[in-house]
Amino acid sequence: MLTEERRAFLTQRARQARALTLEAIYRVGRGHIGGTMSIAELLIALYDDVMRVDPSNPSWPERDRLVVSKGHAAPIVYAVLAMKGYFDPKLLDTLNANGTTLPSHCDMRKVPGIDMTAGSLGQGLSAAVGMALANQMDHRDSYVYAIVGDGESQEGQVWEAVMLAAQRKLEHLIVFVDDNGCQVDGFTGDILNMRPFDQKYRAFGWHAIYVEDGHSFDQILDAIHQAKQTPDRPHAIILNTVKAKHVPGAENTYQSHCFSLTREQLDNSLRNL
Repeated sequence: MLTEERRAFLTQRARQARALTLEAIYRVGRGHIGGTMSIAELLIALYDDVMRVDPSNPSWPERDRLVVSKGHAAPIVYAVLAMKGYFDPKLLDTLNANGTTLPSHCDMRKVPGIDMTAGSLGQGLSAAVGMALANQMDHRDSYVYAIVGDGESQEGQVWEAVMLAAQRKLEHLIVFVDDNGCQVDGFTGDILNMRPFDQKYRAFGWHAIYVEDGHSFDQILDAIHQAKQTPDRPHAIILNTVKAKHVPGAENTYQSHCFSLTREQLDNSLRNL
C-alpha cells in the first residue's frame, strides 16, 4: 500500500504527463488523445516506481524494457520519457512536425528510451516475447513489460505470441491490456467482443489479474507485485480504464481515439486536471 505522500507524488506526475501530452497534441493540431489518456497512471507507475532503467544510458543491457504495442499512444510515452530525463522536454513542441525526432508512433530509431518501434497493431507483443525469451536464454533477471490495446487484441498474432510465452514459461514478461472499451471506429464490444480478457489469458496458461480501476496507483502496483510473486508463467494485468480520461466531453467515447482539440477543450482539460 502506498503512503499518502507517495500516492500524491505519483498522481501529480500523471497530471503533468497528461498536461504535456494534451499541449503537444494541441500544437500539432490533431492526435491520438483517447488511448494516451487511458494509460497515464500505468506509465507513471512503471517509470517512477517499477522499472529498472537509466535515462543517461538508454541502451543499458540490463535494463527493464517496455514495448508499447499500441504505438499511437506515443505522445504520452514521450512526455513521460522527457519527465524522466531521456531528452529535453522542449522537444515535445515538435511532436509530429516535419523533421521531428518525435513521430506520431513510437520509434526506437529516433527516440531515446523507446525499446520497440510500433505502429502496425498486433505486432508489439511478439517483439516483447522475443525480448523476454532472449533475457531468459541469457540468464538476465530483467523484466519486459508490454502494453496492448483491447481493440488491438482482435489481431490473431497477439494470441500466437500469448501461446509461445506460456510454452516458454516467460515469468519475467508482464503484459498490460488497456481495456478502455473503445477502438477507432466503435465500441470493442460491438465490433468484436474480447472480454473477459483475464479468463482468456488464463486459458492460455498465463497468470492473469483483473484491475477494477486501471487509474489507481495502488491497484496497478499491487497487481505488479502479485505478478512478480507468481513463478513459471507469464503475466497479464487487465486494466479497466477510461478512454480520454480527464478530457471533458470525450471520456468513454470512441470518437476520442484521434481528434483535434479546440483551445476551449484544452483549457477545460487542464483545469480538470
